Amino acid sequence: MTDLSFLAAPGSAAGFAAETRPRAHAAGLDLYEYDRVTAPLDTLLDWPAACRAAAVRHRDEARRAAERGHTRTAGRAHRTAARWFHLATLLPHPDHERAAADAQAADRAMGDSLALLEPGARRLAGEGFAGWLRTPAPVGAGAGGDGKRFPVALVVPGMDSGKEEFHALADALLERGVAVLAVDGPGQGVLAATTRLGPDHRHAVARALDALAAPDVLAAAPLDLDRIAVVGLSLGGHLAADAAAHDPRIRAAALVSAPYRLDRDALVPFVTATLSRRCGSPAAARAFTAALDLAALAPRLPGPLLLVEGGRDRIPGVTNATALTADRPDAHLLHVPHGNHLLGNALPDWLPITADWLSDRLAALPPTA
Repeated sequence: MTDLSFLAAPGSAAGFAAETRPRAHAAGLDLYEYDRVTAPLDTLLDWPAACRAAAVRHRDEARRAAERGHTRTAGRAHRTAARWFHLATLLPHPDHERAAADAQAADRAMGDSLALLEPGARRLAGEGFAGWLRTPAPVGAGAGGDGKRFPVALVVPGMDSGKEEFHALADALLERGVAVLAVDGPGQGVLAATTRLGPDHRHAVARALDALAAPDVLAAAPLDLDRIAVVGLSLGGHLAADAAAHDPRIRAAALVSAPYRLDRDALVPFVTATLSRRCGSPAAARAFTAALDLAALAPRLPGPLLLVEGGRDRIPGVTNATALTADRPDAHLLHVPHGNHLLGNALPDWLPITADWLSDRLAALPPTA
């Protein structure tokens, strides 16, 4: 039985809101609005409804703007709604059906946004994955129109993340000529209600890469499938590394705030409860965390390997991926002393550097035989 009593503890919302604030900033939410939404909350049981109400306000504004013909305003409001709906899903709240509905709403809002702002974006989905493929420019304009093909970065979210969260990273890569496929895998985002986080994640990533090679996808998006990188964030760093170690199509990897190992017994209640929810049971979560070991994957990881770490990223029970430099001394370490987990408080210090590193390494890769 998973202990969820921490959700009802008086005053629990304030600490969670403070911890999540940099993450909300990195996701592109206005921090003044974030503070207005979260400051009145008492317990974490109140969190999903408050975030959902904010999402609905932006969705309604998007619809009003669309009716007036203000396409860009509508598209951006839908994107903000997607972020708020996603924030509503962060907790292992006992209302499973409501959480699933919020994840679906985030997915729809992101689709509505891209339909208005990036009509060339394409929804890709299959067994165990669902994602959005975005290219740097419409076909026929910019890089894609002169015969050049776009390298691809696959963005893998973490324990309680989803494809609607990491817009800043995706936008930075798109600006540098890299196509982005941001995916929900098993136990994540829109798939959390019907699938389970675990070792099958790498198979879902492989199927997502298969989907990129479909003739109709390549006809619509000029992708260079010889140049594929993976970017994993938080627990997604382990999931990304696991995929890269088993799929030779992934030729570069960037791991941001990734865990090297987890000590289940030392993890805080929020993490253990969330893992139990996403993995399907406490026993499944314990087995998953016990098998998580970057050292075992190190010899099989691709050559260009970037580790992004914050000096203030200290989560009980988590050994940070900095330890991987002992196994892979060739890895490039970007350490930001004042950065927290996922470095939402230090975006200028890692995001452009990481995007540059990925675009440079992908451009330098030789063609496969």
